[in-house]
Amino acid sequence: MKIASTLSISSLLLAALAGAASAAAPSDLAQLDFFEKKIRPVLAGQCYECHSATAKKVKGGLLLDTRDGVMKGGDSGNAVVPGKPQKSLLLSTMKHEDPDEDLHMPPKKDKLPDEVIADFETWIKMGAPDPRDGKATRLSWDAEAAKKHWAFKPISKPAVPQVADKTGFVQSPIDNFVLAKLTEKGLTPSPKADKHALIRRVTYDLTGLPPTPEQVDAFVADNSPKAFENLVDRLLATPQYGERWARHWLDVARYADTTGDRQANKSQPLLPHAWTYRDYVIDAMNKDLPYDQFILEQIAADRLPESKQEPKRLAALGFITAGKTFMGNQTEIIDDRIDVVTKGLMGLTAACARCHDHKFDPIPTKDYYSLYGVFNSSEMQDPLPLIVDKPEANPRYQDFLAEIAKVDKELGLFTDKEAARRLTGILAKAGDYMLMAQESETTTDTKKKGNNFRLAARERGLDAELSAMALSKIKPLAKAGKPDPVFGPWVSFTKLPPAEFTAKAPALAAEVSASKDVHPLIAKAFAGKQPASLKDVGEIYTSVLAELPKQMKLKPYVGGNGSIRNNNFDFEKVK
Repeated sequence: MKIASTLSISSLLLAALAGAASAAAPSDLAQLDFFEKKIRPVLAGQCYECHSATAKKVKGGLLLDTRDGVMKGGDSGNAVVPGKPQKSLLLSTMKHEDPDEDLHMPPKKDKLPDEVIADFETWIKMGAPDPRDGKATRLSWDAEAAKKHWAFKPISKPAVPQVADKTGFVQSPIDNFVLAKLTEKGLTPSPKADKHALIRRVTYDLTGLPPTPEQVDAFVADNSPKAFENLVDRLLATPQYGERWARHWLDVARYADTTGDRQANKSQPLLPHAWTYRDYVIDAMNKDLPYDQFILEQIAADRLPESKQEPKRLAALGFITAGKTFMGNQTEIIDDRIDVVTKGLMGLTAACARCHDHKFDPIPTKDYYSLYGVFNSSEMQDPLPLIVDKPEANPRYQDFLAEIAKVDKELGLFTDKEAARRLTGILAKAGDYMLMAQESETTTDTKKKGNNFRLAARERGLDAELSAMALSKIKPLAKAGKPDPVFGPWVSFTKLPPAEFTAKAPALAAEVSASKDVHPLIAKAFAGKQPASLKDVGEIYTSVLAELPKQMKLKPYVGGNGSIRNNNFDFEKVK
C-alpha cells in the first residue's frame, strides 16, 4: 500500500496528540479492553443461546446481550451488582454454588474453567464496565452503514467559515473554525496571553520543562515580529522536545522495559533491548522523520534495504515486540501485536474480531486471522542483535559499573540485616505457626479453611504466607515412611486423641527425649517435660528454634517481594 502522506512526526503529533486529554482515561480503556477480550466472548459463546434477543426462548427473563439487560437481571433478581461479586447471581450460578442444578450456568454442562470465572469476578469488582449500549443486535457488521460513518469517509477540504474577527484572533484558517464555533455558542476568545505566560506555556508544551529566567527575559525583550516563531523553532531543536513528545507515542506503542509477567522466563523478566526502541522514537522526533517512514520502519524495518547499512533502524521493530509476553502464550502475544498495530496506526480496535465480526466497524474475523497469519509466520531474532555502540567505548561506562556495584553491595547488606531480623521474629513464634497448621487440619470452623486460613493467621498476628508454608511443609510428614528427626515428634503428638492427650503426652515426651532417631536438640528440649496440650509442645519447639539465630549465622534466601522462601536449616551445624 502506497503511503501518500509525508507529514513529519512533529507536525502530525502536535495536531493529533494535543487533544489526547479529552480522550477516555487509560484505566477506562483498559477496563473496556478487558471486557472485550475476557467477558464478551464468554457471554456470546456460552450465554446468548438462552439469554439474548436472538434466542428462541429467553430463559429466566434474563438478557445478557446488552448492558441494560445484565444490570436489570431476570426473574431471580440482579444478575450483576457492580463492585459486589458476592451479590451477583451471574457469578454464583457460574460457580455452581446452588444445589439446584437448574441454577447452574451453563446448564447441563461442566462448570466453566476457574480462570474464566476469575475473569468474571475481576470484571464485577472493577464495576462491570460494559460498552454494549442500545438494543441487542447480532454480532455482524453492515458494510453500507459503515461507509456512512465519518471515520471511513474520504478526507475532504471543508470551506473555511467566514467570521467577524474584531480582535485579531484569526492567525490561520484553523482559527476561523475555532472562532465560528465560539460565536455559535455565544462565547468569545480569551484575552491574549502576555509574553511571560506565553513562553511558559509553549516551553512546558514542547519540552515538559519550565523556561529559565534568562530565557524568559530574552523573549520578553525580543520585540521582533517573529519572536514567538523563533522561540518555537528553538524549542523544537532541543533534545528535550523529542523526549517530551516521544512519551506520547510510547504510550500508543504500550512501551515497557519488562515483560509484564512475574514469572516470565523465570529468571529474566526484563526486555533488555527495549530501551533501544525508546531511543529510536526520541531520535525520530528530534530528526523530524517523515511520518510514513516512521511507520514503515516500525512494522518492517527488517525488510528495508537501508537497514543493512544502518542496523540501528532495527530498533524500530520494538513497536511490535516491546509488549507483554503473556507467560509465553503465543496466541496472546500475537493478539497483543495485532491490537497495537490496528489500534495504534488505524484507530480501530480490531482485536475484538478474534471472536466475532465487528458489529459496526468493517472488520470481519477473516481479516483478524489474516493478520494473525502474518505475525504467526514471523520470528524474533534470537539472540537479539546489539544495535547500539559498545558501552565500553563510553568513558562514563566504568563509572556506571562502579556505582552499580556500590548499590548492589548496600542492597546485599540491607537484605542480610533485614532477613536476620525477620528470621529472628519468625522463629520466636515457631510453635504458633506449627499449631496454626495443625488446627487448620482438625477444626470445624470454616473461617480457618481455604482462603480464610490466611485471615485466621493474620488475626493471631502471624504472617499468612508463612502459616500456609508451615502447613505445606509439616502436613506431608504425617504420611512419610521415615519419621523426620526434627518434626517427627510433633507429628506423633498431633496423633494423640484430644481426650487422652494430657494423660499420654508425658510418656511420649520421655520417649522422644530418649530416642536416637530424634535430633539431639529436640530430644534435649523434651527431657523432663510434661506437656498438657499441643500448645505446650509448640512452646517447647519455640524454645529450640528461637535460639538458632544466636548459634548459627543463618542467611536465608529472601524472595523478590521480601518474603523468606526457604527455611531449611542445617541442624547438624548446631552444637
